[in-house]
Amino acid sequence: MPTPVTERVRKRRAALRAAGLRPLQIWVPDTRRPHFAEECRRQSQVVARADMADAETLGFLDAALADLDDEGAA
Repeated sequence: MPTPVTERVRKRRAALRAAGLRPLQIWVPDTRRPHFAEECRRQSQVVARADMADAETLGFLDAALADLDDEGAA
């Protein structure tokens, strides 16, 4: 007779714990909700406007990117 699902899950979790892992539950945005894409666009636009208004940060990011490009060429 096959092992019941609950027993297989128990054994799998015990093996993972024995390997030094622990269970973790996380909550993530539900991409299936209505208006999800619209809200993503709205938040992206807010961030983009804030970035464009902050020349110091843009300069820093450009310098960091140039530094990464220099390292790749070496």
